[in-house]
Parts: sequence; C-alpha cells; structure tokens
Amino acid sequence: MNKIAFCGASGNGISPLEQIMIKKGYEVYGSDLSFDEGRDQDRKKALQNVGLHTIPQDGSGITPDMKALYVSSIINEENPDVQAARKYGIPIKKRSDLLCEIFSQYEKGIAIGGTAGKTTTTAMIGYILDTLGYRPCMINGGMLCNYQNNPGMPNYLYYDNSKYCVIEADESDGSIQKYHPYIGIINNISHDHTSMEKLIEYFTNFATHVQHALIINKDCPVGSQIKAPTAQTLSFSMKDASADFYASNIRAIKDGVEYQLDGQTFRLGIIGTFNIANALAAIAACSAAGINKLDAAKALEGFTGVKVRLEKIGTSANDITIYNDFAHNPGKLAASISALKEHPGRIIAMYQPHTPFSVTNTRDEMAPAFVSVLEQNDILIMQEIYELTPNDNISSNDIINDVKQLGHSNATFFKTRLPLKEFILQNAKKGDRIIIMGAHDNSLADFSRELLSLL
Repeated sequence: MNKIAFCGASGNGISPLEQIMIKKGYEVYGSDLSFDEGRDQDRKKALQNVGLHTIPQDGSGITPDMKALYVSSIINEENPDVQAARKYGIPIKKRSDLLCEIFSQYEKGIAIGGTAGKTTTTAMIGYILDTLGYRPCMINGGMLCNYQNNPGMPNYLYYDNSKYCVIEADESDGSIQKYHPYIGIINNISHDHTSMEKLIEYFTNFATHVQHALIINKDCPVGSQIKAPTAQTLSFSMKDASADFYASNIRAIKDGVEYQLDGQTFRLGIIGTFNIANALAAIAACSAAGINKLDAAKALEGFTGVKVRLEKIGTSANDITIYNDFAHNPGKLAASISALKEHPGRIIAMYQPHTPFSVTNTRDEMAPAFVSVLEQNDILIMQEIYELTPNDNISSNDIINDVKQLGHSNATFFKTRLPLKEFILQNAKKGDRIIIMGAHDNSLADFSRELLSLL
C-alpha cells in the first residue's frame, strides 16, 4: 500500500484531500501542531474515524517508505516533518499540487475562484450535483451543513467513477493558475491577500486555461472584464437583465432569501441576499455542464449552508441569536453584517483579524467598510490580532480608532478574550444578533457556542 503524509492535517484545505486519498486506498498519515497542543480534538477524532493515522509534528512519524509529504502553505523548511522528509529524500509537495493532480483526472472539472463566495459556491455545486444523482467528487475549504452527519469531516464528497470534480480554487498563493477546468467560475475580484494587480493577473491566467465555459459576475467591475480566450464566457447578475443568468425580485425572508429566475420563484434556506450571486454562479456552472438550470435552482432549495459562513449557532431563551462567520476582509465583513441588517434587531459584531498582514494590507478599507453598514446603536468589538508577534507594529486597536474617527463611537478594543466575553454578556439584550467573525482561529466557533450557552 502507498504511504503518504500530510503536514497541517487539521486544516480546511488539507483535510478533504486526506480523506479522499484514504478513500482511494492510500495509507495516510497526518500531523498538526493543534493536535499536539490539545486543540482541534474533534477534528482529530473525526479524521481518525475515517482512517487517518495521526502522528506528532516532530519528524518522528515520517518514515523512509513514504511516497510524498504534502504541506499546507504555512509550513516552512524549519518544520521537523519537512526536515525528516528531506533527510529521507521524500518528495515534498504543496497541497495545491495534489489538488491539481486529483482534479485533472476528471472529465468535467469545475473550479470556483473569486475573492468572496467561492467556498459557498463550491458547496452549492457539489450539493446540486449530488442531489440530482451525478455523484461528484467535491473538495472544499468549508464544512457542508447538509453532510455534517457523514463520517469524517464534511468538506468533501467522493464517489468512484464520477465525471465531475468540483473544487475551491485558491487565489491567495497564485495556485489558481495551476488548474485547467472544463468550467471555471470567477465570482468576484476585490482587494485581499495580495495586490489587485496580482489578483487580476492570477484570474486572467486562470481564464486562459478554461476549456468549455468561463462564468463571470457581471455585477463585479473588475471580474466582468475577464474573458476566456478559448471558451465561451457566460455571465450572471442580480442587477442586469441582459446577463445569461439573471435573478430578479430578490427579497429577504425569514431564515432565507427569495428570488425569481426565468419567471419562476425559488428560495434559498440561508440568509444574505448576496448569496443569490453564489446561487446564480452555481446554477450557471451546472447549466454549462448540461443540467437544466431550473432543476438546479430547485435542488438548491434544500441547501442548508456551510459552517462558519454566516452559520446560525442558535437563539437563546431571551431571543438573542448568535452567528459565526469566516469573514476576514473589508468586503466580506461588510457583506456579512449587511446580511444581518436585512432583518430586524441590533448588531453586536466581534471581529478578530487573523494576521498582522491582514490588517496592514487592508487598513484603509477596513474602517469605512464597518462604518458603511453599522448603525449608531450597533456595537463593534475587536480582539487583538490572532497571529500578532512582538515585532509587529499594528494592532486591532488601530482599526477601532479609525472607526471612531469616522464617527462610529460604539466601538471597543479588547486585548484578550475573557473581558471581551464579559462585555458581550453585559451588553447583549433581547432581540440582538451577535456575529463572531474571523479566520484561521478554530476556537472562534467554540466561543460562539459558549456565548449561546451563557446567554
């Protein structure tokens, strides 16, 4: 049996690949510092239950008979597993290399790119194809609520002998340029991770690799300018009726959104009118793959969302509802808060940036994004940056001060979680919606559930 190893086993990008390679018959080993430190134990157990052999991230689990070591983008040469692999001459490959290898084996590969919405769109397409009986392979960076009772972590689907493979294609490291999809999607392009110039370059190169159809968002000023030179380019829109896929009469309803497509009314079971754009992209991709678009829209009515994408954690006895969200750049933060503002009730928004770079790179846009969607009675709270080091010269408090200077005084900074929690408990009142936002720190989901239990 072929033995392979993964470094960063708990990660959203690595874990679906581990599970698929186990399904393919590989003997799979995985290490993660969070496992060694007693964190992410629910993920560890879920992966072990489907056959992952967990090993400590100290190099001891890397053996000479392994065919490859796959690493996430944050793993560097100083990592003990990497050093052990070098010693034994084991090939060290990126996560995106394996994703590309798997993706290229399918007749109809669908790759979803874009600054925002790609996780949800990927999940939607996988769900539509599965619901309609097409048995896809799907590799995603988020956990699908529809499949949360499946063994393992619900961020993948895998069937033998499928024609379809649906993947979330990451632009942050440029790896989106590796894929040659049958159908490609560019949901939108906005400032995140790197410069706009680089992002446009990445997505333009991606478009040149599309074989059958490129799907673009006609409502995105930047993304709408990109065309596929050797494939058809299809558009979707929530504003322009001339788009190939156009949604009209969009309105927020209780626990969801209603819209019309080709004169027929459909519903999404997740909040946020911006999710109609994700739905249109998913429907367009399925249509380009030969599936009736109205059948796809109907199937999508059963979609229940992705964990930590405006995930409703629950409502307390005194009518305070808590949401957990992966939002981590200005556009996503504003969109998530705006989705909640489509419904009645005050907002208490807590955001923890995940890196100093994420704050420095978008500081000019961050405070205006918050102020554009928060009303004066809404509360903004920020915790100190998750991966802050003593050498960094920026703080979450800088954003809070920027927000205050723009006129929103109801903004507070907390260095640590405990006083922040006490502040929320003291200030939350009947009818409030609390949204906990941030990326990479898996404890934010636990914090959301803790708040619900305390309220």
